[in-house]
Amino acid sequence: MKKFLLLVIPVLILSCNTPCKENDTNKNIPDRTSHADSIRIKEIKRDLPEIKKDGVLKAITLYSSTSYFIYRGKPMGFDYELLTRLADYLKLDLEIVVARDVDELINMLIKGDGDMIAYPLTITKSRREVIDFTIYHAKTHQVLVQKKPDGWRHMKLHEIKKLLKSDALDLIGDTVWVRRYSSYYERLQNLMKEIGDTIYIKILPGEMDTEEIIHQVNDGKIKQTVSDYNLASILSSYYQNIDISVPVSLSQRLAWAVRKSSPLLKKAINDWIVKMKKTDDYYVIYNKYFKNNRKFKTLKTSKYFSKETGRISPYDEIIKKYAKDIGWDWRLICSVIFQESRFDINSRSWTGACGLMQLMPSTAKAMGIKDPKDPEQNIKGGIKYLKHLFDQWTEIPDSIQRIKFTLASYNCGYNHVVDARNLTKKYNGNPDLWDDNVENYLRLLSKPKYYNDPVVKFGYVRGIEPYNYVREIFDRYELYKDVIPE
Repeated sequence: MKKFLLLVIPVLILSCNTPCKENDTNKNIPDRTSHADSIRIKEIKRDLPEIKKDGVLKAITLYSSTSYFIYRGKPMGFDYELLTRLADYLKLDLEIVVARDVDELINMLIKGDGDMIAYPLTITKSRREVIDFTIYHAKTHQVLVQKKPDGWRHMKLHEIKKLLKSDALDLIGDTVWVRRYSSYYERLQNLMKEIGDTIYIKILPGEMDTEEIIHQVNDGKIKQTVSDYNLASILSSYYQNIDISVPVSLSQRLAWAVRKSSPLLKKAINDWIVKMKKTDDYYVIYNKYFKNNRKFKTLKTSKYFSKETGRISPYDEIIKKYAKDIGWDWRLICSVIFQESRFDINSRSWTGACGLMQLMPSTAKAMGIKDPKDPEQNIKGGIKYLKHLFDQWTEIPDSIQRIKFTLASYNCGYNHVVDARNLTKKYNGNPDLWDDNVENYLRLLSKPKYYNDPVVKFGYVRGIEPYNYVREIFDRYELYKDVIPE
């Protein structure tokens, strides 16, 4: 069944007249939406028969590392993969409508920008007043996200724990940073009632998503926040300065949502969820995004790497043979392959990429690879794809910088790097320079302010991955050059 994507950036901004509490700060930041505002919006009448007549299911979601994103040109995400199966079940085409931030999801649904919210919303009483939730498809609990003490890597575990909060009660009299219209804010309000004391809440703008907030905790810009454990667990693989060990809630349900005027659509989705959760496919998809550890491979050597033997891998001769096709140092290609697979021909990533050079199935086919587990085919095809990308960056004058643009494109996709160049140019950086210029704006493409910018065409990407990817490959390459003669 044909699928197509439509990215929609809404322009309607609603104001909230509810004043902040005395213990809130950033009072000058306007809260753009509230559940009360949602009640005042006229709800459109569009249920399953109208959707069937149009032949299109419009699903509203957000860019995020687990719900929906573009990876090497391919749409991915837990919610996205489930949506494709739901659309097939309903015999409908799928249209993805991307909201600018979480505060806009409910308003967009009610006024008809989409037929459903396909983003993991925590089921709360206030939200149920304005929308209907489907059967929940995941459970989580909320945790405190706090920064580990400076120098924690040189401390013993008990020394670290002594300097961290160990219980929700430790928040009494302290400050936590969250968005106003989030389940985290509601939870902190309820927690204060439960413990009979005050927790000070600092309000963050609605356009800051949870990942960006956690990033700021990791960097020490924000002291602490609250997050769903599922998301915080994934992010702790990337942001290692955070601690997520303190729960602040019991189990909570995460679900999709529809308008109250769409009972037939809700029933159809619920029927599908019941069937889907009985299949292995559901749990394969869930584990793919929430169970896999996606840390970067930081080891710089393999068991074959030796000054005495002059070898880096068991595939050195093949690598040298095909490195000539692109004109790169074979040792640099070795560093790329180690970063991708650690020279394990059977390696398969959570995204479906496989083999020594971790090519996506569609890319491997395009490069003429019939057997991804054949070392020579995989290396030849991978270098062929690197050359294809390298040839697209002819406008980059410096050869080393051009290689870095190529490697970033190999990791996250050419179009995301083009977006980062456009941002660099807009903010008066040097779009032809990777180091401290384009690499920095690629990192920023995980933040709504930047991936929603008009010059950005391909949306969200977890920019920290290509940022680290290029740096680690070149760090390892320098090591290889020091030890292995050319």
